[in-house]
Amino acid sequence: MINISHLTKKYNRFKANDNLSFTVNDGEIAVLAGPNGAGKSTAIKCIAGLLRFEGEIEICGYNNKSIEAKKILGYIPEIPAPFELLTIWEHMEFIARAYHLENWEERANDLIHRMELDSRKNKLGKELSKGMQQKISICCALLISPKALLFDEPFVGLDPHAIKELKSMLLELKAQGISIIISTHMLDSVNEFWDRVFIMMDGRIEAERERQMVEESGENLEELFFNITERNNKQKVKE
Repeated sequence: MINISHLTKKYNRFKANDNLSFTVNDGEIAVLAGPNGAGKSTAIKCIAGLLRFEGEIEICGYNNKSIEAKKILGYIPEIPAPFELLTIWEHMEFIARAYHLENWEERANDLIHRMELDSRKNKLGKELSKGMQQKISICCALLISPKALLFDEPFVGLDPHAIKELKSMLLELKAQGISIIISTHMLDSVNEFWDRVFIMMDGRIEAERERQMVEESGENLEELFFNITERNNKQKVKE
């Protein structure tokens, strides 16, 4: 479970995140949706413990900046940042050593295979395309068998096979009871498997919906998103 209470992130007087509170349950895929500048990536970075913030964040009952939380949290950033002078396999070994993993080689090989990186195991990070760098980020995050996962625009730069495989992985992780947050503005990429959506604008959550609620109303995720964001934009113009 990921629990966020009154998350506020300020840059001087500007509030990138303004009093966000929400929970993502075990086995639930939640989507942070919103236009550019809505505060999605900032929220993800705060949850990952990369930024200072006001409020409280817990990962499976642990403070998000604690060692206990970091051991069970996987994070895939929007912009991959592999080590330039490590090979793909050395990235796996680095993560395994950092997290004190045992018998990790089989899992590493499976992840590399599913991301179609088998023939590039010995390629250095600096020699890889952005899409392959993104695949490394995914493999590294999943190698630790996390109990909570954060994805910031996970499908950007991936080829069709990798997108299909990642979607399969997400459904598998959901079935295992993993709590997952995906930040994206590519709503069609998550339409098959989302459970809860938080629509953000100007650092705030403007609407929260469960999948069943949306389906029963006859709306779809894209219609809901535009109805809320366009209504809010019209209100701003009037003000």
